Amino acid sequence: QVQLVETGGGLVQAGGSLRLSCAASGSTVSFNVIGWYRQAPGKERELVADVSSGGIRNYAVSVKDRFTISRDNAKNTVNLQMNNLKPEDTDVYYCRFRSATYDAWGQGTQVTVSS
Repeated sequence: QVQLVETGGGLVQAGGSLRLSCAASGSTVSFNVIGWYRQAPGKERELVADVSSGGIRNYAVSVKDRFTISRDNAKNTVNLQMNNLKPEDTDVYYCRFRSATYDAWGQGTQVTVSS
């Protein structure tokens, strides 16, 4: 089993910054990918950014120059630094852990960007 604990999120004005953190525990010893996804009501969940245990990063085009994902393998923690936030970044953000054995999601955290 893999457990994910998400922290961060909240309300910020446009142009501001927020940081999301995801801590994974349990059966995490293997090659894995941890990332952040977001979902607006009525829309499909989409990838924001992810990073593998080998350090390979992927970003959605819409966030590539504003968000930075980082990882501490010793702590199994992934951070998403979100800068220059825009109202269209408003969504529920979910952490996801994927390995050959598990595919686990966090409970989600709300990010609201006011204009």
